[in-house]
Formats: sequence, C-alpha cells, structure tokens
Amino acid sequence: MNKVYSDARTALAGLVKDGMTIMAGGFGLCGIPETLIEAIRDSGAKDLTFISNNAGIDGVGLGRLLETRQIRKMISSYVGENKTFAQQYLSGELELEFNPQGTLAERIRAGGAGIPAFYTRTGVGTLIAEGKEVREFNGEKYVMETGLFADISIVHAFKGDTEGNLVYRKTARNFNPMMATASRLTIAEVEHLVPAGEIDPDCIHTPGIFVKRLVHVANPVKRIEQRTTRKREETV
Repeated sequence: MNKVYSDARTALAGLVKDGMTIMAGGFGLCGIPETLIEAIRDSGAKDLTFISNNAGIDGVGLGRLLETRQIRKMISSYVGENKTFAQQYLSGELELEFNPQGTLAERIRAGGAGIPAFYTRTGVGTLIAEGKEVREFNGEKYVMETGLFADISIVHAFKGDTEGNLVYRKTARNFNPMMATASRLTIAEVEHLVPAGEIDPDCIHTPGIFVKRLVHVANPVKRIEQRTTRKREETV
C-alpha cells in the first residue's frame, strides 16, 4: 500500500468532513503540522473539534482555522498566545474544554491505549473536577478523566520512511507520538522522507502501523513563538 501522497490537500482528500474531531500535534509552534492545517483550512470543513495543547498564534497554525471560524470547540491546555482565540471564547463563539497539561497528555495516551478512563489527583477540589466522578483511594481523592480519541490525527515528524515509521526531533517530540496512536487515521507530514528500512528500528518513535498517509514537506518554516534576546556586549 502506497502511503506517500503528493501534497497535503491530496492526502486529506475525502477525509475531512464537517463536525469531525481532529488531533493536531505540537507544542506552541514547535512540531506543529502546519502544512496539513492549511490544507484543512482550504477544505472548508467547519464545526470542527480540535484536540491540541494550544491553538497556535494569530495567523499561524490553528490560529488560521480560528480566523476562518472553522473550529467550533477546542480541547486544550494553554491558549494564552492567541488573541483571536480569546475574543471568540469570550464572545461565546468558541467552546473550550480546558485541561491541566499532564491530564491532557494522559487522556490522549489513554485513548491510544484503549483505556476509556483513569483517575488522577490533579484538579481535585477545583473547577476541573466539577461534574466529574471523584473517588477515594488510600485516603486520597482522585477525579476521573476520560480518554480522548479522534477521527483524524495530524502530526509533524523530522524523518519518516515510506512505510510510515516516524522519528521526531528534540522538542518536536511532544504531543505528536501520543496523538499518532489515538485516532482512526493518522496523517504525517515529514521533513525528510527516506526509503523503507533506512531508519534504525531502535530510533523509531512512531511505528508505521499507526500511520496511514504521508506528505513530504521539505524545508518547512521554523517559527519562533517567543523571541528572547539579550543586549549585545559592546566591544572595545
């Protein structure tokens, strides 16, 4: 089976529909599947639910789908860098399900492992626990959280082979590996596409069995979300 598609739009053809739930990898602007996000924008699909740690920034990443109002709901951890997100949420246009970051990561991992729910101490006694089951174990209270599973996952990898085996680079190995397991179909954009067998099996982060479609995106733009610099020291 050929998993490699000529471009992102072709890879998504026939898959993206109104009302779908989609997982999008990345942390901030690091490791986000920006080319696939743009293809989803071009599809015109609306009323989408996105599971993503954050929502990019204005005009970048999922911020582009917020601008076109294609997202109905976000299941996220941190969204503080996106003014469009804040405006839509405060005006009631956008539904938001907030999660502590570790809880979000575990909900995704649980979904990929076939675990419907689990208990955690995080959030007990706060707004996070409202409406959820709370049980006591060994004298401590725990809140029940459900696993997350999506229709489609879109991820970004540094390297991939034609069988869909993926390698993520450094910080970009964030939510991508978990999300690749937690949907009915995973599509990956890869910076370096190599023949099957070229990647050392011990270096594979996501086995190809989880990946159904691939897009080669060479030399993607690496954006910096928060640029921090120091004053150059004066030379005598």
